[in-house]
Amino acid sequence: MHLARIQSVFSFIVLVSCADYTETRLNSLTARSYCCLQGIKNVQNHERRSRLIDLIRIQGFAALEELVRELGVSESTVRRDLDALEEQGVAKRTHGGVLYSGGMPRLAEFDDRQPANWAAKRAIAAQAAELIDDGETVLLDGGTTTYEVARLLVGRSLQVVTNSLPVANLFASESRTDLVLLGGYVSPRTGVCLGPYANDLLSRLHVTTTVLSAAGISQEGLFNAHLLLAETEQAMLRAAGRCIVVADSSKFGRKSLTLVAGLDAVNAVVSDDGLSSEWRDFVTQSGAKLVIAEVPPEAPESPTRPLRKRETPTS
Repeated sequence: MHLARIQSVFSFIVLVSCADYTETRLNSLTARSYCCLQGIKNVQNHERRSRLIDLIRIQGFAALEELVRELGVSESTVRRDLDALEEQGVAKRTHGGVLYSGGMPRLAEFDDRQPANWAAKRAIAAQAAELIDDGETVLLDGGTTTYEVARLLVGRSLQVVTNSLPVANLFASESRTDLVLLGGYVSPRTGVCLGPYANDLLSRLHVTTTVLSAAGISQEGLFNAHLLLAETEQAMLRAAGRCIVVADSSKFGRKSLTLVAGLDAVNAVVSDDGLSSEWRDFVTQSGAKLVIAEVPPEAPESPTRPLRKRETPTS
């Protein structure tokens, strides 16, 4: 009787010990599994954010819905990633998307002017990029609209010549594009190289297409606000087989510091649908092909100044 009781107590102790061991073992496995899952999650976060940085760096600007589509995750996940990247100084949130702000200088030209007429600039860039064929040698200046054109040319088989550091940054790691960066004095506001060294190199080059922006377009032609840059853009025109001007409608009817060239030196002008009928007629009458880009209706239109009759200077 006593022996049976002892055996029963011993069996109970063994069962309790096994249960404790099993519970401890399960807790240990659960903890290790949790750590493993957390590790996988951290790796996934790191890989996704690295991919996100690549997308923004290559494009310069990316819309939120575009990032959601490319990454295949929810909008809230992309927003959290962008918050983290903005804290690191890699990205800059804007209305409707994000700008790349890492690995290149912060330029006043882009910080101050790029958000203005943004939808029009992107629509113009899309039309201009379609005018350029693979295999061409393309010369790109440093305007914000030209930057949008360059962003759409990334990944294509081209030779790219530019005096713009932000544009060059887009193609610096692109294996399918041959890149030539012009030297010279670098403007701290725009990040473009200009002056006699850039002009001298341009005099020895020939490109298929030059893409130029403009500070203003009047009946006299294209204007720029920087004297040295105007001289460099004149050299760009001389080096080109054809010239495409990209300018949103707000630039028409405006003059700036110095005249770059008349419209008769331009082969094509790409603008947005806010351009008035008078200016459309004037551009086509000058001999340039006019391409109009349709801007999404939710974007505000850029009012153009009315076309005035050319004044005859008095002596």
